[in-house]
Amino acid sequence: MRTCAALLTAITLLWPATPASSQTVGEVFRKVNPSVVVIRAKGRDVSVGGEVRFGEIGSGALVSPEGLVMTAAHVVQTMDEVSVEFIGGETVKAQIVASEPAADLSLLKLERVPPGSVVAPLANSDTVKVGDQVIVIGAPYGLTHSMTVGWISARWAPNTVYPSMPLAEFFQTDAVINTGNSGGPLFNMAGAVIGIVSHNISKSGGSEGLGFVVTMNTARKLLLEQRSFWSGLEGRLLSDSLADLLNLPPKETGYLVKTVAAGSPAEALGIRGGSKLATIDGEPIVLGGDVILRVQGLPLRGLADYEHVRQTMATLAPGGTITVTVLRSGTIIELKGRKP
Repeated sequence: MRTCAALLTAITLLWPATPASSQTVGEVFRKVNPSVVVIRAKGRDVSVGGEVRFGEIGSGALVSPEGLVMTAAHVVQTMDEVSVEFIGGETVKAQIVASEPAADLSLLKLERVPPGSVVAPLANSDTVKVGDQVIVIGAPYGLTHSMTVGWISARWAPNTVYPSMPLAEFFQTDAVINTGNSGGPLFNMAGAVIGIVSHNISKSGGSEGLGFVVTMNTARKLLLEQRSFWSGLEGRLLSDSLADLLNLPPKETGYLVKTVAAGSPAEALGIRGGSKLATIDGEPIVLGGDVILRVQGLPLRGLADYEHVRQTMATLAPGGTITVTVLRSGTIIELKGRKP
């Protein structure tokens, strides 16, 4: 008994004491929850019966006193209308000012900032370690300001775990993520944002503990430092086989446009979206839209070309000329406009 008592005493002495300044999960939630917002958006899609209108709900975080809100690109990228709802229910219209679908990130600018709004602090995500406890706050299935708690399960370098988002570094977490959480903040236990929720991987359709969150350093670089250009386009890079099926010129490929957001730079340029839903090799694909062959004279053949175009557009000064070459109904045409 004396040996057991001595062992317990030794373990107690060696075990690190809880810092006096540490916060409980509940304390962190109450501190940061006012900085979390609900994103409500309206857009259009193409179905078998033609064009349909739909609504999207997601989450976001207010990250500056000037009214900048971070969210996920797939929530707002090609939406015609976007509004942001604060914790008290006040709703403010917003515009997209930067977006990078290849990292599933978008930045909104509010028309006005409600009085008393709380800005979320942004962390250095490089300091986050596997095993750290984290908190997700968002609107799963429209249930606003819902919290889930989990741990960092892994960190994934860009272009490793999710090929359609090759520019994103991801945290993997077992914190529950469902539809409506997209775009919401992932907080550390100090109450700072370490990432923006993107998606989960699920075989059942529900949460299976495989949530993926874009790291804050990725978001800071692509949205705040470089301000990735928001085109208002949704579509896909064509493979060589699809390019041949769509009768592109020899050795040409490009980006097939599916949707163009109302009021976007792409709409101002005159770029057209698709109109017919087809199935090719068992995969649904929207046809009838422009195929973008070149932007600023730069081809669009793969990830390296996409990154080159992205950097070129990010550094183009406001008011600068945008030149886009498209294939439309078998004819190559050149569209010109100005960067907002």
